[in-house]
Amino acid sequence: MKVDKFRKLHEQEDPLFLANVWDVISAKAAEVAGFEAIGTSSHAIANVLGYEDGENMSFYEMLYMIERITKSTNLLVSADIESGFTKDLNQLNEYVEKLVDVGVVGINIEDGNTSTDERKLDDVKVLADKIHSIKTYLKAKGKDLFINARIDTYTTEHPRALDETIVRAKIYKDVGADGIFVPLITTEEDIKKMVQTIDLPLNTFVTAKSLDYPAQKNLGVKRISSGNAVHAKVTDFTSYFFKHLNDSKSFYFLF
Repeated sequence: MKVDKFRKLHEQEDPLFLANVWDVISAKAAEVAGFEAIGTSSHAIANVLGYEDGENMSFYEMLYMIERITKSTNLLVSADIESGFTKDLNQLNEYVEKLVDVGVVGINIEDGNTSTDERKLDDVKVLADKIHSIKTYLKAKGKDLFINARIDTYTTEHPRALDETIVRAKIYKDVGADGIFVPLITTEEDIKKMVQTIDLPLNTFVTAKSLDYPAQKNLGVKRISSGNAVHAKVTDFTSYFFKHLNDSKSFYFLF
């Protein structure tokens, strides 16, 4: 099964380096570049569709983009679904099943709450219930999915971020999470403690403060995601390129 293959990519000595994509063009580029798997970036997809990040697009708008991506590539595809686009567990189960049915092998689902202008940390039970519900539902249907539980302790600047992350990670593991994703965890000390304490593959993503790939490998990180960084660079370059084109009124450099 593709899901089993995806799980094994989190067990190898070298961390899985995951390219985060937002459309068919970026997915094909990642495949040509030699990545083993890709993840969709909800932030990038929202921006492409004219929305700000934070569940402002509809689930079905996101699903359309993800389906186009999965049908365009032979790579394993994980989908970032933010906090699930619904509080209703039955609806969430159906949403996730639709993702599985279009070829997604994994999801990121987070405990950050973006229902207000400022991201807040939900009660740990909220995501725990979602993970348990999804796993139970899919098992009954004979289906499977890698659930990467995203913990937003660092993104919300929790005063005891590491300790709270460990508490939450253990709870999410107990209800069926396959991996733990901790955005903005960057220090050697915190990463080392997470890897030693949590018996699940740890996923980080790249920032200007991130330890380099060899350092994270040595610490036991099992998955590193590119996040929205590539899309942000592409967006900046596109803006620069069009401004240069309009300001110069010269177009021969395009060819």
